[in-house]
Amino acid sequence: MSIGIVTGSAGLIGSEACKHFAAKGMDIIGIDNDMRSVFFGEEASTSRMSDALKATLQNYRHCPTDIRDRESIFRIFREHGEEIKLVIHTAAQPSHDWAARDPFTDFGVNALGTLTMLEATRQYCPNAVFIFTSTNKVYGDSPNRLPLVEHETRWEIDPKHPYAIGIDEQMSIDNTMHSVFGASKVAADIMVQEYGRYFDMKTACFRGGCLTGPAHSGTQLHGFLAYLMKCCVTRTSYNIFGYKGKQVRDNIHSYDLIQAFDAFFSAPRSGEIYNIGGGRFSNCSMLEAIEICEQISGTTMSTSYKEGNRMGDHMWWVGDLSKFQSHYPNWRLTYNIADILRESYEYNSARWLQEIREGVAA
Repeated sequence: MSIGIVTGSAGLIGSEACKHFAAKGMDIIGIDNDMRSVFFGEEASTSRMSDALKATLQNYRHCPTDIRDRESIFRIFREHGEEIKLVIHTAAQPSHDWAARDPFTDFGVNALGTLTMLEATRQYCPNAVFIFTSTNKVYGDSPNRLPLVEHETRWEIDPKHPYAIGIDEQMSIDNTMHSVFGASKVAADIMVQEYGRYFDMKTACFRGGCLTGPAHSGTQLHGFLAYLMKCCVTRTSYNIFGYKGKQVRDNIHSYDLIQAFDAFFSAPRSGEIYNIGGGRFSNCSMLEAIEICEQISGTTMSTSYKEGNRMGDHMWWVGDLSKFQSHYPNWRLTYNIADILRESYEYNSARWLQEIREGVAA
């Protein structure tokens, strides 16, 4: 038997991973206690996806376990031992705004939860591949010191700069403000690297830009494109924070990210770090994303602008994906920004409007 363990299994990336690897014949153990609803409220609950996975995947077992609960996590790993071939760790507190409100919970989930997963893997299935969804926030606000040029709808880097194709893994993570969230993810990221190098485990940190897809339960504090399209469809005012709305993000669809995970699983390495995102293929500014949402939905968005930018927020982030592509040359991005937003609209708009009607009726 070949078992894959996925934490945050009902979240965007976790659920995509469950479906993908279950389809390849693996038995999947999903670990998810719906902390997203604790972080962001009931509208961000992942319970609907948990129910869907249990109903549609015959080889899926759901465990509503907290990754900070070492005894319970170890019990799961001890039960299955070397049958566990893959651990995909996506569970996290994902918002830097929320982290500042409760640093202990943020660090407990992001850093100590990751350590628990690593040590359980080392003790009971040390040959398993361990994939960690890290973040570009490990670089802090260093990207804001790059030579950026203001354009009509976006900030853009000087085309003569070495990072014109995107920021690579050589950017320092030191001497920068990470946000509390970024700091807890740094701790986890470094530990995943260390277990790979010190214990010779097959580990990788995927330092994502914005991760997105139609299954994303976007909220104001997390899930840029998903929440933006939801606001557009439901005529909810969207708050733009600083940088004139010209801040740039690269965005990767959950499908493309899982294909990258699968490539690494097929030919794993030890202690790797990869910047992963939409790169030059799939990126946009806030203003550009709003325009695309309006074109797709046929509606005009209501927005408000708040002058103060979020502390540690990036003015411009486009990742350089060439390191991962050099290791796995058959991997390719398939979704651009317009594709992502169009799919989100087609997949979710009827449900979003129904939820609004039910809310009014209640």
